[in-house]
Amino acid sequence: MAKGEGAESGSAAGLLPTGILQAGERPVQKESKKKNQLSICNKLCYAVGGTPYQVTGCALGFFLQIYLLDVAQVDPFSASIILFVGRAWDAITDPLVGFCISKSPWTRLGRLMPWIIFSTPLAIIAYFLIWFVPDFQQGQTLWYLLFYCLFETLVTCFHVPYSALTMFISTEQSERDSATAYRMTVEVLGTVLGTAIQGQIVGQAHTPCVQDANASTVALEGVNRTQSTTSLRETQNAYLLAAGVIASIYVICAVILTLGVREQREPYETQQAKPMPFFRGLRLVMSHGPYIKLIAGFLFTSLAFMLVEGNFALFCTYTLGFRNEFQNLLLAIMFSATVTIPIWQWFLTRFGKKMAVYIGISSAVPFLILVALMESNLIVTYVVAVAAGISVAAAFLLPWSMLPDVIDDFHLKQPHIHGTEPIFFSFYVFFTKFASGVSLGISTLSLDFTGYQTRGCSQPARVKFTLKMLVTMAPIVLILIGLLLFKLYPIDEEKRRQNKKALQALREEASSSGCSDTDSTELARIL
Repeated sequence: MAKGEGAESGSAAGLLPTGILQAGERPVQKESKKKNQLSICNKLCYAVGGTPYQVTGCALGFFLQIYLLDVAQVDPFSASIILFVGRAWDAITDPLVGFCISKSPWTRLGRLMPWIIFSTPLAIIAYFLIWFVPDFQQGQTLWYLLFYCLFETLVTCFHVPYSALTMFISTEQSERDSATAYRMTVEVLGTVLGTAIQGQIVGQAHTPCVQDANASTVALEGVNRTQSTTSLRETQNAYLLAAGVIASIYVICAVILTLGVREQREPYETQQAKPMPFFRGLRLVMSHGPYIKLIAGFLFTSLAFMLVEGNFALFCTYTLGFRNEFQNLLLAIMFSATVTIPIWQWFLTRFGKKMAVYIGISSAVPFLILVALMESNLIVTYVVAVAAGISVAAAFLLPWSMLPDVIDDFHLKQPHIHGTEPIFFSFYVFFTKFASGVSLGISTLSLDFTGYQTRGCSQPARVKFTLKMLVTMAPIVLILIGLLLFKLYPIDEEKRRQNKKALQALREEASSSGCSDTDSTELARIL
């Protein structure tokens, strides 16, 4: 069984070699736990590694749409193509990168770290060029599409291995959950940082608008040439400055992650002769029931929050009329989410992860209804923003806290299969990104159909109504569908405890067998 051949995958008790483990169980278990404990410094270095993805993702998610429409002056149809194709390509690259990682050999730095290190410098160059407005008009759509897709590819080469790293920083489930809580807290801080940098720097430059929203294209171009050229250039430079600051943060966080975190191989993985073929691993992963049910639920709930994220700036600017306040409203949401991440970590530890899903995700619904029904009121909007941050915190924390439980369940049912962790994480991200690409493409295209006016100081009533539906009613429907799907998710707290005990038995058996094969003298000393 230790070698992974000809054994049954039955109960955990049947996995234990009784002669050795009964004699040496306590010393081996204590040594294993001590080895797999993570210091606060390790957890912080690991958590900081999630900042680049969140800082850049926040800036792109909240500001790219309004940047393309009102600063780069791309027409709404072309902007919808850029957003959809960019997100769809981003989704496709996740399983491709997962495939390449699964084929990567272990090196002195690990199997995942080389991807993080070598993708970083190219990613920051591509990110900076996304926010650069070229002088030519004919190829602007191609320019933004090219560098958006290139950046998403490179940041995927960073984020997929980083996400899979959760399974390799420790074999202790409690340590992984604790590190995940650290990660989510720092990632939400990253979104606050991204929102503050992008929003406050860009907010200092006032993007010029056209008073008559029904002005013709010729008149609009005349205004751009004569009255607002200087102001528009200042806004473009502000976006470049924000991009430079965020790129610097990207590099610093990547360095901290590389220096502060070390990958650990599973004891039973080192005893396997050959890695799992990718397509066989993919077939096994996609046939694992708990995984399909988990990603189905989070697909809809994540899509709800992505719709809000993608259209929030336009909604605040045109529907609510808070053109100069939306970046501050974003800060209120993200600051509230940062503060409540530790509270949700305590809640899921005390009451279970499924209960946290039901309470945390559904808490956004009443506030979305309030936004849909109320008149434009700045004070009420700030209150709703702070309250909505509580639900955002749960949406950040729970998927990444529950995915390791699904992977542990898979390892118990397939104890001889290893190297599938990147597949689990990459395909979860694939489904959510592809769906978000479709949603952003459709939402931007719907603005074009309802008569969106580029750089208009105001928009037609149909555009305002469409934005309100995209930010309120559509997310509510998606959240309710996601919560219904979570009813089918089978891993509750009792099941999780059983899996933890069974995995601990498997690891002790593998460690003990490996020890007897490689250093029998040391084993005798321990016994």
